[in-house]
Amino acid sequence: MNKQELVDAVAAKTGDSKAATGETIDAVIAAITGALTKGKTVQLIGFGSFSTGARAARVGRNPATGAEIQIPAAKTVKFTAGKAFKDAVNGA
Repeated sequence: MNKQELVDAVAAKTGDSKAATGETIDAVIAAITGALTKGKTVQLIGFGSFSTGARAARVGRNPATGAEIQIPAAKTVKFTAGKAFKDAVNGA
């Protein structure tokens, strides 16, 4: 499912216009992104949690030449599914 299909599905379920639903979904994504950018965790009970982690700098290897390269440290985004979400996906 891509973003437009998500907008269509949510608009059909709520009865709102597709334009309003698209703006709402954009606002939710922006709020989650903003919180994670500030280092906060976003918990949606029954769905899951978004958080950030750290990946240390490391030495990698160019597969074409075999030369070593430095891979810089980076922040990562983690999603942990909630119990209700896991149960729904697994059909429990």
